[in-house]
Amino acid sequence: MNVGQRPYPTRGLSNIHAQPPPPPPPQEPSVYNIIPIHDLLTDHPSLRYPEVRAAASALRTVGNLSKPPYGTWDPHGDLMDWLGVFFGFQKDSVRNQREHLVLHLANSQMRLEKPPSIPDALDPGVLRRFRKKLLGNYTSWCSYLRRKSEVIIPKASNDDNLRRELLYVGLFLLVWGESANLRFMPECICYIYHHMAMELNKVLGHWTDPNTGTDFLPSVYGDCESSVYGDCEFLKRIVMPFYKTIETEVKSSRNGSKPHSAWRNYDDINEFFWSRRCFKKLKWPIDFSSNFFADVEKIKRVGKTGFVEQRSFWNVFRSFDKLWVLLILYFQAGLIVAWERTEYPWKALERRDVQVKLLTCFITWSGLRFVQSVLDAGMQYSLVSRETMLLGLRMGLKSLAAMTWTVVFGVFYGRIWSAKNSAGIWSSEADRRIVTFLEAAFVFVVPELLALLFFVLPWIRNALEELDWSILYVFTWWFHTRIFVGRGLREGLFNNISYTLFWIAVLASKFVFSYFLQIKPLVAPTQALLDLGGVSYNWHEFFSSSNKIAVVLLWLPVVLIYSMDLQIWYAIFSSFVGAAIGLFSHLGEIRNVDQLRLRFQFFASALQFNLMPEEQSLSPKLTLVKKLRDSIHRLKLRYGLGKPYKKIESSQVDATRFAMIWNEIVTTFREEDLISDQELELLELPPNCWDISVVRWPCILLSNELLLALNQAKELADAPDSWLKASQSEYRRCAIIEAYDSIKYLLLMVLKQGTGERDIVDKIFQEIDEKIHIEKFTESYKMNLLEDIHSKLISLVELLMRPWKDLSKAVNIFQALYEIYVREFPRRKRNTMQLKQDGLAPHDPATGEGLLFENAIEFPDAEDEFFNRQVRRLHTILTSRDSMHDVPKNIEARRRIAFFSNSLFMNMPHAPDVEKMMAFSVLTPYYEEDVCFGKQDLRTLNEDGISIIFYLQKIYEDEWNNFMERMRRDGMENDNEIWEKRSRDLRLWASHRGQTLSRTVRGMMYYYRALKTLSYLDSASEIDIKMGTQELASHHSLRNNRGLDGLNSIKPPSARKLSKASSNVSLLFKGHEYGSALMKFTYVVACQLYGQQKTKRDHRAEEILYLMKNNEALRVAYVDEVYSGREEEVAYYSVLVKYDQQLQREVEIYRIRLPGSIKIGEGKPENQNHAIIFTRGDAVQTIDMNQDNYFEEALKMRNLLEEFKAYYGIRKPTILGVRENIFTGSVSSLAWFMSAQDTSFVTLGQRVLANPLKVRMHYGHPDVFDRFWFLPRGGISKASKVINISEDIFAGFNCTLRGGNVTHHEYIQVGKGRDVGLNQISMFEAKIASGNGEQVLSRDVYRLGHRLDFFRMLSFYYSTVGFYFNTMVVVMSAYTFLWGRLYLALSGVETYALNHSSNNKALGTILNQQFIIQLGLFTALPMIVENTLEHGFLPAVWDFLTMQLQLASVFYTFSLGTRSHFFGRTILHGGAKYRATGRGFVVQHKSFAENYRLYARSHFVKAVELGVILTVYAANSPLARNTYVYIAMTISSWFLVISWIMAPFVFNPSGFDWLKTVYDFGGFNSWIWYSGGVFTKAEQSWETWWYEEQSHLRTTGLWGKLLEIILDLRFFFFQYGVVYHLDISGGSKSIVVYLISWTYMVVAVGIYVIIAYASDKFAAKEHIKYRLAQLIVIVLTVLVVVLMLKFTSLTVLDLVSSLLAFIPTGWGFICIAQVLRPFLESTVVWDTVVSLARLYDLLFGVIVMVPVALLSWMPGFQSMQTRILFNEAFSRGLQISRILTGKKSN
Repeated sequence: MNVGQRPYPTRGLSNIHAQPPPPPPPQEPSVYNIIPIHDLLTDHPSLRYPEVRAAASALRTVGNLSKPPYGTWDPHGDLMDWLGVFFGFQKDSVRNQREHLVLHLANSQMRLEKPPSIPDALDPGVLRRFRKKLLGNYTSWCSYLRRKSEVIIPKASNDDNLRRELLYVGLFLLVWGESANLRFMPECICYIYHHMAMELNKVLGHWTDPNTGTDFLPSVYGDCESSVYGDCEFLKRIVMPFYKTIETEVKSSRNGSKPHSAWRNYDDINEFFWSRRCFKKLKWPIDFSSNFFADVEKIKRVGKTGFVEQRSFWNVFRSFDKLWVLLILYFQAGLIVAWERTEYPWKALERRDVQVKLLTCFITWSGLRFVQSVLDAGMQYSLVSRETMLLGLRMGLKSLAAMTWTVVFGVFYGRIWSAKNSAGIWSSEADRRIVTFLEAAFVFVVPELLALLFFVLPWIRNALEELDWSILYVFTWWFHTRIFVGRGLREGLFNNISYTLFWIAVLASKFVFSYFLQIKPLVAPTQALLDLGGVSYNWHEFFSSSNKIAVVLLWLPVVLIYSMDLQIWYAIFSSFVGAAIGLFSHLGEIRNVDQLRLRFQFFASALQFNLMPEEQSLSPKLTLVKKLRDSIHRLKLRYGLGKPYKKIESSQVDATRFAMIWNEIVTTFREEDLISDQELELLELPPNCWDISVVRWPCILLSNELLLALNQAKELADAPDSWLKASQSEYRRCAIIEAYDSIKYLLLMVLKQGTGERDIVDKIFQEIDEKIHIEKFTESYKMNLLEDIHSKLISLVELLMRPWKDLSKAVNIFQALYEIYVREFPRRKRNTMQLKQDGLAPHDPATGEGLLFENAIEFPDAEDEFFNRQVRRLHTILTSRDSMHDVPKNIEARRRIAFFSNSLFMNMPHAPDVEKMMAFSVLTPYYEEDVCFGKQDLRTLNEDGISIIFYLQKIYEDEWNNFMERMRRDGMENDNEIWEKRSRDLRLWASHRGQTLSRTVRGMMYYYRALKTLSYLDSASEIDIKMGTQELASHHSLRNNRGLDGLNSIKPPSARKLSKASSNVSLLFKGHEYGSALMKFTYVVACQLYGQQKTKRDHRAEEILYLMKNNEALRVAYVDEVYSGREEEVAYYSVLVKYDQQLQREVEIYRIRLPGSIKIGEGKPENQNHAIIFTRGDAVQTIDMNQDNYFEEALKMRNLLEEFKAYYGIRKPTILGVRENIFTGSVSSLAWFMSAQDTSFVTLGQRVLANPLKVRMHYGHPDVFDRFWFLPRGGISKASKVINISEDIFAGFNCTLRGGNVTHHEYIQVGKGRDVGLNQISMFEAKIASGNGEQVLSRDVYRLGHRLDFFRMLSFYYSTVGFYFNTMVVVMSAYTFLWGRLYLALSGVETYALNHSSNNKALGTILNQQFIIQLGLFTALPMIVENTLEHGFLPAVWDFLTMQLQLASVFYTFSLGTRSHFFGRTILHGGAKYRATGRGFVVQHKSFAENYRLYARSHFVKAVELGVILTVYAANSPLARNTYVYIAMTISSWFLVISWIMAPFVFNPSGFDWLKTVYDFGGFNSWIWYSGGVFTKAEQSWETWWYEEQSHLRTTGLWGKLLEIILDLRFFFFQYGVVYHLDISGGSKSIVVYLISWTYMVVAVGIYVIIAYASDKFAAKEHIKYRLAQLIVIVLTVLVVVLMLKFTSLTVLDLVSSLLAFIPTGWGFICIAQVLRPFLESTVVWDTVVSLARLYDLLFGVIVMVPVALLSWMPGFQSMQTRILFNEAFSRGLQISRILTGKKSN
């Protein structure tokens, strides 16, 4: 019976469009998920393992346990049923957890080194270890709250103990499995479990209930006889009240838009269980009237717990205060020292004055402590309640203490100077006062010294933090709040030293650079400016003319750059450290196929060593000696040292194993269409046949070798050692011997048995063999004739390759060869008699009558594919002249072969047997993305006549040709049939090149295929393998029909026809491989909406069913909504389904009721969470919907899982980081930039974070989680609304805070897709930046900032939120630099300083903001370094230059703007949301209106603002008159402006097409003026978009609004500065000039209002009146302007300048009006604001459109842009298709 079989029919969904069922009747026991535990006698491959039977029978020891008082107890029930009945769990939940538990215990027992003495008994040690791991979090929670654990295991070991342990473990799994959304609150689950375990103990101890006098029953047990097992009592009584509480809180948050401080999220509710008050408040049975629950009114309810998330930029200072204290104090000290203007700082430090001034750092430090304490109190005040009065007391005391220190230091410092000033010199009294100050300072820094001591001795700190003693709590009360997480986070001493050294080097570089190149150069200009007296300002100066504002503006950009440039130093150092670690890890040693050729003969040994399990020794532990032996072994393998690795001769079984794996890999390449049939033959290692006595290396290694050997033979004709020369090259030796053996076999095969001719040929070969044996070959034969023989043999082979073979030609060739051998080849001539004697001529005279060989030749069957294949191989060896450097042609295939082969020479753990490996699952959340492209999707043309299929054919040209070749081989006669008969294949081919679910599923199912293959190879004996190769050889003739997915082998080998599903090794399977693979691997796809899709008959449901049908190990979990009689009542179920191969339909495995809709937090983590209960195994790999996998990488998974057993530092890993390969790089230049940036982040970046920095988190990568470590600790992501929008990284934060360890491994990789169009990329960047903005507010970041040691905190900051904060600071520094220059130019300070200062360079030297270019360069540095490491220096440089030519810098600068805009906006105002990017192919031209909507606020408006500043500065600065100085000073700013305006059009397909530009502008105009109605979307109407664009201002707090208004005031400065420069002002500096200028603003708005009023009143009906009003206004305006030009000093230039002054003022008003919208919306002013805003957007649109239109109009730009954007093939195709638009049919 096979894996999919069922004993009886099962309920299931025969029609995938059936209605969602009502809660089903009790289920037949026959449906099972992986193993049929209900029937251990079934013929199922997994039941051959005694461990499965042992675990199942252990669960059946119910024995003398109390039976339930109500209802009947099923005598076949086991312990899980017993728990289900007593504690009210659902039946399907019990079935699910039973399988979960049995599978895990069985797998764990399989891994035991020594099998238990009774094979069918469960080993107690296995269960004990599992219980400790699963309940580890519960145990530490009890210890933390100083409560006795309710898991009570008596000391004496007996069967009762085993049962008791099983009950505790089973109870926890059942509680966890039914907790639904509560799984995000691990300590809430601990609380529930604690009390349920207490009740379990009472039931086990036969307690009597004091109220009833009967046997004690749990509080969730049904309290009446009508209650039925499976009635969801636990769900209804325990889970639902907690669920309703969370749901109510989320609803009150208005979908997360209310401030985080106003409602409780998952973390708040969970952290309530971190204090002992939870026992008092909630009690047990739970008191639902408690003010913890949502039924209580909001004001009386328990508020925020543990932390309050407040929206403010101060969070960056609060969370990372140590870093900011360091930067501020160094800046202060540096400035004090630099102010002395000595050549070197140490010379200044010799002066007593300077030494004393440096003491002011302590005043600053205590001031910063005061700021920190005030911020703490201000942001966390709402945590203080009656129960937490101590917290409030501490906040107050901390502020008081910091203020006291500030005052004390201030007083002491003042006393020092008073003593000095009274004595006039540094007297002894002054010295005494300095000593007093230093004594006070020592007391002040005592806590820091203690922290330093603990830093040097990390294990002491860890031990103290993990002790839950009350006395320690008293001692540490002052320093930090006691919390359950974040304890014992210190690393071991070695790691400590390594990351400390890294950061000391980074900080030293930064501080030296900052002192000499930032602080010191600015001191002279500052002093010059301060000394500059009597500056005549160009305007009315409100303050005394002390130039202080000019000094502040001078320093501001420098201070900003000083605060962020540590990011650049971090990037530089991490690049080089990462490269060094990569080198030592042996990355990039095999970079291409050529380098693989050199190592291929060691490659087989490396594969055997790494991927095949070694013989198990008695002690499995890795001792030091064993590690050393391993290292030496790897060294030998790597460099081919030592004899064993020199050759692998064909007699060895290892070589055959290697050939099987290698051929399977090559076969998958062919199935994926990466290689052609011919390349497959060139790459594969053919099975040994034809009596060939050497390894048959792939043809690509043997190419050209034979010809080289022939040339050598000719040159060394007389030398005896020519064979030695030839055999020095392994491949040449093998080529010669294989060619010789093949020819010998072939010639004898073609000649009929029993003929004289065959005997002659046989005799010839015997002679040659003998000469070779006695090493007399060169002496006996003339080497120069080998070429003739060679050419004749080629003719023969070519003849045999033809379908119709010419017998006469064959006879001629045989005769010619015979003649050469007997007449010319030997050096010693023989006559006919001798030839007859030697058996080399026919004895029978009758033979001579006909021609020799005439009747002796018999050709093999032309249909014999195996024979044809061998002949083709022989032909290749005989004829190939080039060295086949371009095989395979496909770049992706070459990359994969190179990476795989290189990885086998890297360090990785040894592979265990498949039976002994850790089991694992893969989990993929899926919502509504593409499963598989439809026919219509592929064929639809865009406006350029480009369809997706055409695009793919051009981008993946070689793969398309390979696909068509495969289709023809599979019986397609005409290429046009592809759309009719082969449409499924075509759609799959296209889908496997997109970012679709079918691609991900295909990739992940390679794990299943790899495990089956490895399981066969593990268990196959030498005889099996030898027989297997022969069987494969005989099967080869049938193997010319291979299909797309070799993973479809579902039937056992006997039943399987040799169809397209079969791959090499699968033909040899014995049946047990399926059981092994299913026990070890499950793939669950969480298709949340699958139930709804089936109901709606959505095509995606059919595609998902198709995937299940073709992938046996695939399971689909979805949420089913079942409506009861009344529409409002919905029951939600978590359902798991699979496809039953026996019944040929989908069947339902489990249906578990949920407390409500799963989606009350962020969607993706909620989707993962509902499906995680269906995953199995020790590990779970999180795979997103845009990922892929490769068969050759899947082979290494069991090695990777072994990493969980090794210590990295002082802990074992809990997350194994895995490397990614970005597979979307080839799609367009943008995709390439994105993939290059991403690749450096996911390789080099993660490598350094994991080691030496020890702060790698989880970034949505294909990381592998230690499943049973994470399950009881909150799962694999966090889901609170908005704050956890970047859900993945919080799993890493949670892991680190709870004492986990994250590592990174680069010998295995998983594919990953990225967004490929600018709009998609920008939305993705916006999502990530917003997510980082939310992280800044989160408790996790605050705790990590405070709980990690100083250097790990730095690593954490600069690799997470710090990167985004510093990106924003870069943009701010560009702003402050330009605003500062504008102030200096308009105020007149710049002019005056240039004319009057002795230090004329003072302002010329002011730092130019090349920092933008610097930052761009240093963010590119990791990219270049990683590229160099993996592909070589020259290719890396070439790639970098190519990128620059394709305008990568424009793209990266544009991204800088996106990140800074959304990060800043999120911290200030919120508004972070999930942005679906689409992930499609980018062949569609985006309209101007769409680009404007996306980028107006983030880029265009800001670029226009900077452009206006640069223009005004150019017009008014004396420095700007020197063109060179102006260009040098502003070039990077102009580059920023151009990038921000032009990038969306440069990277837009057909962005500079003149006709499209014209249509786009028309569309933009329509969009601007379209008024629309209530339901109008932002895409249709400007007004809807405008309101949406400012929605974040509706939800922001008071501080956000205030800060927004303050920032908007900058726009009024233009007017103030410019009006004094107008000729009409006549040089007056009176304030009146500025006030009068406002009349122009009033008049302008008045004119607009009049025209708008006339338009509303007359435009529709009385058109003449409207035109008349317009005419009057225009005439009056022109008249006034003409009169002013005539009678005042107004000039035409003034009119232009005043536009630059007044337009920004208007924009400032609009921005402020948006903030004040709640007050203005109901007034008459608002309509005017909206109308003016529309005009401004029209103006911005025109400004952006002008350069686009200009470039579109110029010839040649369009084709150049297409070339920049796409590859050559596509560019050509696009040009042709433009010519043929509309006529092209694909």
